[in-house]
Amino acid sequence: MEKTIHKAGFVNIIGNPNVGKSTLMNAFVGERLSIITSKAQTTRHRILGIVNGDDFQVILSDTPGIIKPAYQLQESMMDFVKSAFEDADVLLYLVELGEKDLKDEAFFNKIKNAKIPVLLLLNKIDKGNETMLAEALALWKEKVPNAEIFAISALENFGVSEVFNRILELLPESPAFYPKDQLTDKPERFFVNETIREKILMHYKKEIPYAVEIDTEEFFEEENIIRMRSIIMVERETQKGIIIGHKGAPLKRVGMEARKDLEKFFGKQVHLELYVKVNKNWRSNEKQLKRFGYHNK
Repeated sequence: MEKTIHKAGFVNIIGNPNVGKSTLMNAFVGERLSIITSKAQTTRHRILGIVNGDDFQVILSDTPGIIKPAYQLQESMMDFVKSAFEDADVLLYLVELGEKDLKDEAFFNKIKNAKIPVLLLLNKIDKGNETMLAEALALWKEKVPNAEIFAISALENFGVSEVFNRILELLPESPAFYPKDQLTDKPERFFVNETIREKILMHYKKEIPYAVEIDTEEFFEEENIIRMRSIIMVERETQKGIIIGHKGAPLKRVGMEARKDLEKFFGKQVHLELYVKVNKNWRSNEKQLKRFGYHNK
């Protein structure tokens, strides 16, 4: 009887902020693991999404968008991106139609000189026309000659299966790294935090969403309901007032929308309590960043 070959490996997604990395990973995995908003720097952590088949395991990694760090949190975010180069079997470099280059030249050089297969995915092609697409394909073929180029729309799920099939061809022979029923490496509380943070990104403007961190202090799962208590941390008292808002209505909206999404995610009723606390300058505090899981060293 012929032995079945099993393939497994790490496929890491990198690119500028807001090019659709999280949308792409969610399309591959078939679940909303990474939060998606129209704001840049939505993803702060490196999030693994695992796709299993009888003879394969693809471990996808969604990383923060590449930026030049302005404070310690952003430096930690870029450490997650650097680590994506170190353990990848296949690198997915995601760009969008109309984009010309990566914001960090050092990262761009790493992609061009990568010793592993690089798939350059030209995303959001539904936003342009054939002339724009032809010009973009020619540009990226010249800029990254070592890459295979695919034109896709992650949002419309166009071209995603072709990319996935190519990934399977490129993966090395290997046993599975994770149990076959595992979807991600993150704990349940992480997805509670990210869901709440997504709603804050959607409904608050300017600096507020970037000054926020979520800490789920309680997570009790009963037969028919999950009871959660989460703290929204901000850096200043004025931000606390803005988050709570007039008569608490904005905070209630965040809680209601997050609860609905979490009920879909966990498949059962959710009771969510939200509180707002000031945690001064947490984005520049090494101890606090470590506590929230940002230090990758």
